[in-house]
Amino acid sequence: MTHMRSTSSVLVDVELLVNGRRLPLALDPRVTLLDALREHLGLTGTKKGCDHGQCGACTVHLDGRRILSCLTLAASASGREITTIEGLADGDRLHPMQQAFIDHDGFQCGYCTSGQIMSAVALLDEPCGPGEADVRECMSGNICRCGAYPGIVAAVQAVRQGRG
Repeated sequence: MTHMRSTSSVLVDVELLVNGRRLPLALDPRVTLLDALREHLGLTGTKKGCDHGQCGACTVHLDGRRILSCLTLAASASGREITTIEGLADGDRLHPMQQAFIDHDGFQCGYCTSGQIMSAVALLDEPCGPGEADVRECMSGNICRCGAYPGIVAAVQAVRQGRG
């Protein structure tokens, strides 16, 4: 079904499956997944950094794979499984990667942290060599302006080695 707005733009019906919940929306077809999550669903854990796909702050999982939500149209994610930082924890129990970021000081200001964690969780299921340099390469799409890279790498390695 399409809807008309007073500005003559057409809205499309989109059903986002976010963190296990089905959420129907009527959106302008140009709305990015990032803006749908933040502005329409109130899920502000996913950050808007550069809005050009260069910093990784907006990283979420789509069907289990990491994507940049600022470069993904919300309509293209309709009916597909989306996981945001808000969906990682199991109730009050943090995901092991979230806990590792705390334990290994993997953040400073915290702005990039949700994108870093989402990329790090996805990395667990991706081919990535065993060393710290391999982790840095696999995480290279996520920028930390504070320079918390040693803690980020330590957190990822701890989870990869079962020391979470």
